[in-house]
This record gives sequence, structure tokens and C-alpha cells, in this order.
Amino acid sequence: MRRAKISVIGAGNVGATCAHWAAAKELGDVVLLDIPDKVGVAQGKALDLLCCGPIERFDSMITGTSEYRDIAGSDVVIVTAGIPRKPGMSRDDLIQTNVKIVKSVSEQIREHAPESMVIVVSNPLDAMVYTAWKASGFPTNRIMGQAGCLDVARFRTFIAMELGCSVEDISALLLGGHGDDMVPLPRYTSVHGIPVTQLMSKEKLDACVDRAKVGGGEIVKLMGTSAYYAPASASVQMAEAIIRDKKRILPCAVYCDTQFDVGGYFVGVPCVIGAGGVEKIVEVELDGDEVRLMQESVSHVKDLVKIVREMFPELA
Repeated sequence: MRRAKISVIGAGNVGATCAHWAAAKELGDVVLLDIPDKVGVAQGKALDLLCCGPIERFDSMITGTSEYRDIAGSDVVIVTAGIPRKPGMSRDDLIQTNVKIVKSVSEQIREHAPESMVIVVSNPLDAMVYTAWKASGFPTNRIMGQAGCLDVARFRTFIAMELGCSVEDISALLLGGHGDDMVPLPRYTSVHGIPVTQLMSKEKLDACVDRAKVGGGEIVKLMGTSAYYAPASASVQMAEAIIRDKKRILPCAVYCDTQFDVGGYFVGVPCVIGAGGVEKIVEVELDGDEVRLMQESVSHVKDLVKIVREMFPELA
């Protein structure tokens, strides 16, 4: 039986940690790719991870490279390439540089791994997923962005810290774009089936929501660069759902047309992720305030895509 193959584009903190989680879960063989100037870094990190196998008891082959031909036959490609945020930068400040990078990467994926599923992590996320879709020409079910899985993980973490309970017992949901205008849904959030609104005051719940919205920025301020452990873990959660056909309902940035009245953009919504990629979008009922917040979030995504189209007419 053929092993699955996961290729990670970008051997920085997020990319290398994706390779780490994928190998630890024994999802398949891993290729860690970076530009020729950093191929030594990719090769070194791959070799270092490979040497964990005897200790952690995984048999995944891990290869570092700068050659896109090495991603041939990939089941999943995780795109982490791009410059990270620095203190004082918003995700939107990254757009011009990272569109060029993600466009080039996506064209290489189209050539060398044309049957793969693509998970985009690069920021600003919603604009980068759109870029990957246009540049690769892949059908929308095979292009998705990692955002909601990370945002939900942060939201659950902060609730667990406040309640003093296990994060495993918390189920939560978020919608919308990745960033400060994401749309947490407290009324769809529960602790082992108990509505979180019965366990926390509105003020404390609002504080958890607000902290989840700026969780990435909080980490940037603390250590001077973007988060990587949790973003990588969230990306591999999606890859695992695809490779093992788990049919997980996960909040991901996927193409929505009539769903949630989005009108043809990649936005974070709950969806079924399995061997077919994005197999179904799960529409949930929203109240008036939630609809308003969702519309505001989608509007920001549209603004980002407009910038991409203006800068790069070939992606329109």
C-alpha cells in the first residue's frame, strides 16, 4: 500500500513545524521545500526530524529540497511560504510580497503536483487562498486555507483557561475572515454539551472572544515574529482529515458562492474535510448581529481580493 505524501512549501518556523507534526502523526512521507538559498536549512531540518524516528517511533521519510520535482505525487501540499509578520505589521501589510510568492508557488504545484489538495497558511490568508486558486487553476474543492482551525483552537484555549477545565471538552465555532474581524459564535460554543453562556459571564466570554481575535498579534508582540506551533498543528489537522478521509467538520477558508450569501470568495466557514478535499459546506443559522458581523468580515475579504486583482490583473 502506497504511503501518503505531504509536501510543505517553506522551511521556516511554520513549515518545519508542519513537517514535525505530520511525521509525529505518521501521516506519510514528508518533503520540506524552500528556495535554493535556504536549501541547506530545509535539508538540515529534514535530517534532524528524520533522526527523531527511532525515538518517537515513526517511519516517515523526511526529505529537504529546493527542487519542485520532488513534490510529485503529493496528496497534500501545505503552503507556508512568505514573509512573516513583524511587530507593528498587520496581515494586510504583507499582501504585495506574499502574493508574488504564493502565485509562483502555486504555479509550481500545478506543474509538479497537479492532483494534490492544497492547504494555504500564508498571510493575509483569505487573499492568499484566492491567489493560490487563480494561479493553480485547481477546482475549489482542492484549495483551502488554514485559519478557522487555529482561531477556534485559540478561542477554546482561552475559555479553558478561564473556566479551569480541559480544552478537550470545549466545542466552538468561528466564521469569517482570518484576523481581527473574525466572527466567533458564543451561542454555538459549549463545554461537554453545556452552553458556555451558562458557565461564564458575558464580560468574561467577550474577553475570550476579543483575545482570540488578536491572539496572533499578541504572540507577535511577545516574541517578535508570527506564531508557528499552533498554526502548524492546525494545518496538519486539516491534512490528516484529507489523508485519512476523516470527514471532519472544521472551520476552514473555502470557496463560498451562495453559502452564507458570500458571493464567490474564500471565507472561513464550517465544512466537511475528507479525501475529496472540501466535501461540503455546513451552513448554520445566524442571528441579526451574527449576520452583520459576517457581512463586515466578508467585506474585508473582498477588499483584500480587490487589492490582489489591482496589483496582479492576471489573477482577476
